Amino acid sequence: MDESENKYAMSSIGRSQSTTSIHVTALDGLVNVNSLFTIAVFVGLSIASPGQRSLEGRSACDAGPDVARYLLVFEVVSFSFFLFSSLVAQGLKLAINLLNSNDIDEAFRAHINARVLRLGMLASAVGSVMGCLFLVLSMVNVIQIRLGLLSCGSQPAVRAVAALVTLVTTALAVYIATVFYAFTH
Repeated sequence: MDESENKYAMSSIGRSQSTTSIHVTALDGLVNVNSLFTIAVFVGLSIASPGQRSLEGRSACDAGPDVARYLLVFEVVSFSFFLFSSLVAQGLKLAINLLNSNDIDEAFRAHINARVLRLGMLASAVGSVMGCLFLVLSMVNVIQIRLGLLSCGSQPAVRAVAALVTLVTTALAVYIATVFYAFTH
């Protein structure tokens, strides 16, 4: 190999390791955020229990067992999406690290296709977005259990739900736009 080919090969390796580092860092961030959201799932479950009186003070505004049931369903589905997202991200990280490890035999080296990497990262991002949506739905039920039913017109509950939906929807729009931009450029 002459000197110009050697420089090109070294440049390609450096660029590949830099790109790999960026992918691993992005996947690490996704797993960390999913972990925080998973904690929120369990906090939501611990705060609200069926048959609990709301802070509204009127028994007509107390949530029934159906709200508690929906809370549990949404929490489990949310947890499932966060777990899916984290496991896909961890699998991709493992494949990337095996692919770029110099200390491993060729028989154990991972061969990851760039298209598979992109699809895996997209699946992980979609899992996080879906987990967030179901987490918002479960938090709406927590709010109804603690502050009173929305149908009852409980002002604190309506304000809390409005703030939650507005802020999370805005954050998800920014996240989705950023992911879309990253995948198209």
